Amino acid sequence: MIVVTGATGKLGHAIVKALLSSVPLGQITASVRDPGKAADLKVLGVRVVQADYGERDSLRRALEAAEQVLMISSNAAAQGGDPLAQHANVIDAARAAGVGRLVYTSHMGASATSAFPPMHTHHATERMLGESGLAWTALRDGFYARSIVDMVRDGIEAGVLAFPEDGEVSWTAHADLAEAAAAILARPGRFEGPTPPLTAQEALDLDDIAAIAGKITGRAIRRERISDAEMEDRLTRRGLRAPAVRISLGMFRASRAGEFGAVDPTLPALIGRPATSLSQVLAEEFGGK
Repeated sequence: MIVVTGATGKLGHAIVKALLSSVPLGQITASVRDPGKAADLKVLGVRVVQADYGERDSLRRALEAAEQVLMISSNAAAQGGDPLAQHANVIDAARAAGVGRLVYTSHMGASATSAFPPMHTHHATERMLGESGLAWTALRDGFYARSIVDMVRDGIEAGVLAFPEDGEVSWTAHADLAEAAAAILARPGRFEGPTPPLTAQEALDLDDIAAIAGKITGRAIRRERISDAEMEDRLTRRGLRAPAVRISLGMFRASRAGEFGAVDPTLPALIGRPATSLSQVLAEEFGGK
């Protein structure tokens, strides 16, 4: 049995759908906080169980009889919560259930010293997994392409991408990462510990993105550089809480330090096709505008 946690989120849901192509239906369980949001999975015949990262008893029930668990990383820090405590709850429940392998959605930039705060959580979680006594795999996922789509949306509409100095990032599509995760789950033992970076095949900065967006929309998109302080002020005036502001600024600082620019052939090899390019992602989002 493979249990996928967070199965109503964008990545978790996509991983469950991808597993349906390679694993018998009876071997897949979707673990969700709100089963009411998993109606489409139930229609497909997927077993759905309720569990919350903050409720240890619910996790233990959800992971009973699991041979593998896919743990989607918690985003609790963005709301001021403690993702490491939540991850520890899942690890403890997996250990109590005798799970054969725990697979965690980490990040290519996982590091204790990263300028991007979420990377500290990924690093610490990988360390907890290494000390857990469980067999484990950390999916070193590339930066989600959806993040840059949401970040530049208003700028593309306005014709100017006004952000701090950045660096190249290997923006990677959710669908590709889901297929890669499903391929790894379907073949236990192929990866132990951290995977190589699971990335798209090119790394781009905001100058590149402005040029691509201009070609897609047929309009001039200008790249404007602003200071970190100005960005912080803009985000604060929009009502973002301090943790979210630190995370946003950290992404620029880490990318210009080269933390997210690596590319690797592992993901295309896992999914059996070229990775989806950011140009494709942007064209799907903005091509009709």
